[in-house]
Formats: sequence, structure tokens, C-alpha cells
Amino acid sequence: MKKFLIPFIGIFLAEIVTLIIFAVSVPEFKQDAVKVNAAVKSAETYWNEFEKIPSEGIDFVITDTDGVILYKTKDGLSESLNEAVVHGDTILDIGVDGVTVGKMIIRNRYSESAEIQRNLCISVIAVLLAVQCAVGAVYVFYLNARVAKPFRKLNNFALRVAGGNLDIPLEMDRGNMFGAFTESFDIMRSELKKARIAEARANESKKELVAKLSHDIKTPLASIKAASEVGYAVAKDKKTKENFSQIIIKADQINALVNNLFSATLEELQQLNVTPEYFSSGKIVGILKNSDYLQRADIPEIPVCLVYADALRLQQVFDNIFANSYKYADTKIEVVCTAEADSLSISVEDFGGGVEEDELPLVTEKYLRGKNASDKDGAGLGLYISDYFMKEMDGELKIENGEKGLKVTVKVKLAGKN
Repeated sequence: MKKFLIPFIGIFLAEIVTLIIFAVSVPEFKQDAVKVNAAVKSAETYWNEFEKIPSEGIDFVITDTDGVILYKTKDGLSESLNEAVVHGDTILDIGVDGVTVGKMIIRNRYSESAEIQRNLCISVIAVLLAVQCAVGAVYVFYLNARVAKPFRKLNNFALRVAGGNLDIPLEMDRGNMFGAFTESFDIMRSELKKARIAEARANESKKELVAKLSHDIKTPLASIKAASEVGYAVAKDKKTKENFSQIIIKADQINALVNNLFSATLEELQQLNVTPEYFSSGKIVGILKNSDYLQRADIPEIPVCLVYADALRLQQVFDNIFANSYKYADTKIEVVCTAEADSLSISVEDFGGGVEEDELPLVTEKYLRGKNASDKDGAGLGLYISDYFMKEMDGELKIENGEKGLKVTVKVKLAGKN
């Protein structure tokens, strides 16, 4: 930053110095007494033969005693005594044989000198201002590239992390002044992702534990209920029958509670708020480019229209789609966008060959992952959450095997379409 500030301050000081010099300096032009006297003597010697008078490097006008111009060295000189007084010219009498026969008006060059100095000052200040503007423009560009742009990336990164997307790394420039700062943010993302995976695995273990416990509970519970039903059938007195009936009712209640444990985790989705709104389809171009951070796809032109969606959640949907393609296919990606009657359809297809047909209906299920994911880290929640988001936005997530690989189509609702 110093390499910009130092010349900028230096130019500013140079402008101030130039203005001070111009303000305090008073241009002064002193007549050369020798040349003036020589010119007067020559005029007296060659009176009425003025063309013989040597100019001696000075400009003058000769008039008679009535003010009539008899001779002048060039145009633009004072032609009367009044003008001469106004311009500060030197006025001398010309005498022949002791008689004053005319006047010599010698041009004072003060105004010319002042004009030259003024023009020089303006030129110097103009050059300094031009250089200052150039340095300022370069400095603004530098600040944008080295300060503003990295912070905009941090802002987008923070929004993604806040939205729960921990797969896309933060682009870093170690040569940037904020390089270490941004690297710390990406380390935080990496650690959060590890914690999220550990949490997902813990939830999966919890789910397996609940399934095992429910099985273990149902086996003796079924025996208790069966024995109670037999006891109820063979009991003779009313009191005994009522007791067996209560055991059967309680056994059914316990069975219902055990079954509820399987669906309890579905309520977690309600914590992810989806707030769709209207915005221009042009914004989707930026969403796709942000998701394709490895630049594996050519982003097509998006038809101009008004869509109804939650931009943050839509970003998460495409983030999950591209992240899955990077992770499982690791090929180039083809993106196609078409406008339909009631939606904007965006298809993302890789060249990885797709998945087995019997797995397609399961890829949006919670915690379920395909056979090709056995050696890849992940929680099996990406497409499940993406499908949930699209439904909340009145859109659709369609997954199929395309001609080249897995094809995921996102249909975003158009404004005003029911």
C-alpha cells in the first residue's frame, strides 16, 4: 500500500508547491536603459527615416506631438499615451535640435511574462493532476482486487457455511495480504465439515441402535402380549380379565412408541427455513458459476424470466449437485437450460456413466448412498436435503441416468405460475 500512497502524497505536495510559487512570485520586466537610450538617440538621428532605426531587441511606437503614429516595429503595441499608461509602457520624448518633435512608446513585457508564467503553472498542475488521477485509478483497482474482492468472497463463503454447505473450499491467494486470514476461514470450514460428518455418523449409529433396541424390545413385548391374550381368554373372573386387558393395552402403547422412534429424525428438517421470493433468472448464472468452482462446465445463457425461489437454498441445491459430480464422477459437466410452460429447467449431467437403475429411486433418501460411494466420505444427506428444498419452493428435483452419466434436473417455478 505504501508504494501507492508515497507517490500520491508526493504529487499532492508538488501541486501545493507549484501553487505557492505561482502565488508569491510576481513577474517583473525591467527595461534595459542602455537599449532604450540607444533607441531614442537613433530616433532623433534618423527622424523621418524611421526604417533606419535599429530595434535593439525592443518594440516601440513613434508618434508626433499630436499623437499621430509615425512608425511602429510591429502590430499589437500601444498606439496612444492612454494605452501606454494602462499597459505600463515607457514613454520618452524625442527631440531634434532642442525641440520635442514626438514621443517614443516602448513596450513593457510584463503582461507577456505573466501570461507565460501562468500558462506554465497551468501546464504543470494539469500534468500533476493527470498523474495523480492515474495513480488514484490504479490504487482503486488495487484496493478492489486485493481488499474488496477477497472480502466479497468471504461474504459468499460465510453465507454458504451459514446455509450448511461445507463442501466447497474457499479460494485462497497466499500472496494476498489477507491470505493467512482466508486460510484460517477455510480451515474452519474443513473442521466444521469433519464435525458434521462425525455428527452424521453418530446419528447413523443412533439410528442403528434405535433399530436394534426396538427389535429387542418387540420380541419380548410380543411374547408378553401373546401370553396376556391367552390369559385373558382362559380367565374366569372379571377382575383377572381386566388385568390382562390392561397388559395388552400397555403393550400396544409401548409398540406404538417404539415405532415412533423411526420417524423422529424427520422433524430435523423443519429447522431449515425456506423463504422463496421473486427474482430475475439472470441471478442463476452467478449461482451456477459459484457452484462450479472447479470450472468443469460451460454455463449456458439463461432465458430471461422471473422465477420464484429461495436464492440461498437454490445455491445449496446446485452446490450439492456439482459437489456430488466432482466427488463421484470427476469428469467434465454439461449444463443445459430450457424454459418450459411453468418452470425453468436446468439439467446438470456428468460423464461418469451414472448409477445402477435400482439405486435411482433411493438417492434422495436420508442417509442412503449408492454403491459407488463406499470409498467416499459423506453423510448421504445432500440430495435428500436438495429434494426437500425444491419441494418447499414449489419446484422439482429429478434424477435419472442420461446418455453420458448421472443427470440431475432442477425445475424452478416461474413467477405467476400455479
